[in-house]
Amino acid sequence: MDAAEYKHVVLGLIFLKYISDAFEAARGPGGEDPPPGATFFVPVAARWATLAGHATSATIGAMIDAAMGAIERANPSLRGVLPRHYERLDLDRERLGELVLLVGTIGLGAPEDRARDVLGRVYEYFLTSFAAAEGKNGGQFYTPRSVVELLVAMLAPFRGTVYDPACGSGGLFVQSERFLEEHGGRPGDIRIFGQESNPTTWRLARMNLAIRGIACDLGPEHADSFHRDLHPELRADYVLANPPFNSREWGRERLVNDPRWRYGLPPEHNANYAWVQHFVHHLAPRGLAGFVLANGAMSSTTAGEGEIRRALCEDDLVDCMVALPGKLFYSTQIPVSLWFLARDKADPGRRDRRRETLFIDARALGVMIDRVHRELQPADIERIVDAYHAWRGEPGAGEYADQPGFCRAVTLDELRANDHTLVPGHYVGASPELDDLERGFAERFAPLARAIEGHLDHARELEAKIRLLLRRLSE
Repeated sequence: MDAAEYKHVVLGLIFLKYISDAFEAARGPGGEDPPPGATFFVPVAARWATLAGHATSATIGAMIDAAMGAIERANPSLRGVLPRHYERLDLDRERLGELVLLVGTIGLGAPEDRARDVLGRVYEYFLTSFAAAEGKNGGQFYTPRSVVELLVAMLAPFRGTVYDPACGSGGLFVQSERFLEEHGGRPGDIRIFGQESNPTTWRLARMNLAIRGIACDLGPEHADSFHRDLHPELRADYVLANPPFNSREWGRERLVNDPRWRYGLPPEHNANYAWVQHFVHHLAPRGLAGFVLANGAMSSTTAGEGEIRRALCEDDLVDCMVALPGKLFYSTQIPVSLWFLARDKADPGRRDRRRETLFIDARALGVMIDRVHRELQPADIERIVDAYHAWRGEPGAGEYADQPGFCRAVTLDELRANDHTLVPGHYVGASPELDDLERGFAERFAPLARAIEGHLDHARELEAKIRLLLRRLSE
């Protein structure tokens, strides 16, 4: 099967195994059912032991589908979420049975909190692997973990509401909860709201969050954030998002007079600045937004994008810009950057940053984990986060200082002088690390360039001979 198909088979079984094991672990010493709310309730027919006992049966597919339905009926919060496609005619029963037995070897008999962590890691592994296997389509549901960790660490969502209107598989929410736990917070300190337009990915997000016990409001069903905003009144303390890059067909013609376009009507064939203004629209008075965009949005002047960017700068919303290294994403080779917007740069507890923006050029950071993918390392993330938090004036973050080639604080007047371009490389100066990378590439490319030149010379010789032959034939 293609990865686009088998991910639903495997991830559904992993979810089923987790909630079955969690239910068994929560039962009393006499085998009595756990109290309501302690975990998901799993009917007898849906428990893993029942399914594993019939793994070699020709009806195993129908039994799994029935188990999914029984769990949904017993747990209203999961209604309409779980996959039911195991009885399909093109799914080999023998291999399905073998897969059930294989998933059954995952040991989740520990206390529920530890089991959730184990399965969370398994889940994350599958999400990463499916993204790599699917290439471009993988980006619909997976944002690379190092990018997620960087976004969340930059914003540091300790309490309040967190919103992602293009939430994919929910990775940003998972990392927000993880960040909270690692810094001594409690799960109830943040409330999570999200939305996802792809129905399959929406279900995947619901399952991904459910196995970690993360409460969330992703709406009653999938929906397009532009055309059917499920949280119209929400004003979030934190907006975290990795929206689709450079979306061409986003339906602007139906939204020309939408109140979200406070800074200008977005272009018809690129939704980048529609997303930016959607994020701003949903920010609380002291809210912070952190999101991923294609690099072109930092400097483009086509179709009114330059005017929208100018208006955002003049309204003093742009807090920090981070240029990321290439090859971080499974779904695209398009260079990307992180944007951080602040509704109030003079908010209490931090330094007054009005009329100032921090630029960070992180293109030289990260290491190649295989031939085509790069990953930011913990030290890279720490370096970026430390610079931002020191500049922002976070308690205990230390004194900020510009670092030539890496970071620099820039005034609004300087932005104006540069036509409100937001490319970090235009402001921070030359990076010795980046120069070394580019020099190394030039050295590696030189032999290839010479070979190409030779092939081109040979092609020109062949072309001259062919033209001469054609003239002779036509005489």
